[in-house]
Amino acid sequence: MERPGESLWQARSSRPESRAPLPGDVDVDVAIVGAGYTGLWTAFALAETDPSLRIVVVDAEEVGYGASGRNGGWVSAKLAGLDRLLADPRGRPEAVRLQRELIATVDRIGEVVEAEGIDCGFQKGGAVVAATRPPHIERLRKGVELRHRVGFGEEDFRWLDPAEAAEHLRPSVLLGASYTPHCAVVDPLRLVRGLAAAVERRGVTVHEHTRVWRLGPGRVDTSHGTIRAELVVRATEAYTTRLSGHRRDVVPLYSLMVATPPLPPETWEEIGLDDRQAFSDGRRLVIYGQRTDDDRIAFGGRGAPYHFGSRIDPSFDRDPEVFARLRATLAELFPVLDGVELDHGWGGPLGLSRDWLPSVIYDRDTRIAWAVGYAGQGVAAANLVGRILADLVLDRDSDLVGLPIVGHRPRSWEPEPLRWLGINAGILLTVSADRHEERTGRQARWRGALLHRLVGL
Repeated sequence: MERPGESLWQARSSRPESRAPLPGDVDVDVAIVGAGYTGLWTAFALAETDPSLRIVVVDAEEVGYGASGRNGGWVSAKLAGLDRLLADPRGRPEAVRLQRELIATVDRIGEVVEAEGIDCGFQKGGAVVAATRPPHIERLRKGVELRHRVGFGEEDFRWLDPAEAAEHLRPSVLLGASYTPHCAVVDPLRLVRGLAAAVERRGVTVHEHTRVWRLGPGRVDTSHGTIRAELVVRATEAYTTRLSGHRRDVVPLYSLMVATPPLPPETWEEIGLDDRQAFSDGRRLVIYGQRTDDDRIAFGGRGAPYHFGSRIDPSFDRDPEVFARLRATLAELFPVLDGVELDHGWGGPLGLSRDWLPSVIYDRDTRIAWAVGYAGQGVAAANLVGRILADLVLDRDSDLVGLPIVGHRPRSWEPEPLRWLGINAGILLTVSADRHEERTGRQARWRGALLHRLVGL
């Protein structure tokens, strides 16, 4: 591998000029902590709604430093925990509304990308999730059938037989696939950088290299001065654990990626992805990939260990064992790639709530708002969340503020060492379940039940 630790997205983008840190104490209407998708989409929505607002965004590093600039680039209508909400009759209408909003959000992002001239390779080719083992069929069909039961049609979510699936993707084993057109792929770093430029054109000020020491009602104390604000928005996802009093709100779980060099047309003839569909398969340990706009495969997956005490460190972005496993999985799916050298390997932490469902909250007493817990599915969801946060803090009684993620407060993660033991046991159990299903061709039911009890999967 030529560049372990450097993301493909970084390598393909010229580094923009660094933004200045906060110049000292300032007074604003809205202070936003975090210059990733959540913070920037919130700033975008606020500035669109009320151009007179004085808005400042600060980040400890730089725009898109966290998951927003390192992810797999799926602009997807999926959301962690949504299947559970759709399956529960008590909250089903609101859950269906949430799914419809997410579907609309994919197109909304495409419209912003076009209107703002953001060159991020946006292409809406849908998402295909292949059944490459017999147990995958039951799980994937169950997700499609659930959405049909609650009112979505074949035009939104479909089960494909092997011949239909092969029109999208041609892995070595293909027993069928689920498909939705409601997904696009992007270069996530170019998207978040383009979004930062778009909010600056609307009068928002963005400061990089400004670490927040503490935040409270009307005040954000940073390494370069104090921001006095009428409203404070916390948009720090996995890095929330670094803030005092929030160590157990989410866990930072690492997801790693690799990328191939540009592949020739004859290789793509064997793989498929003619419309640059996002792709995955039905295994329990998540994998995800896309065909980039320069004809590479960017491919990622879970499986890196959770680090004791919710530690986050740049050294964790590189795990040779996980990189090797991703390479082996890619060659297993597409034997034509066996022997192809990988150009890049990188990773970063995502934020996972205890019940796998994101939270969007506004405390009217303190006038502090926050969103957290996308579990790796925040590229599209953060746009929706940004609009929700804007409506909440501006006291707009919109349809969005009644969605089921608003006001949702999951319980905290367990203290250490229980957290470390439970999460890493869950990762090992997930690997074991996949191996059992590969070996036997049967569902790993007791392992699945134990996973649900252990970590809520």
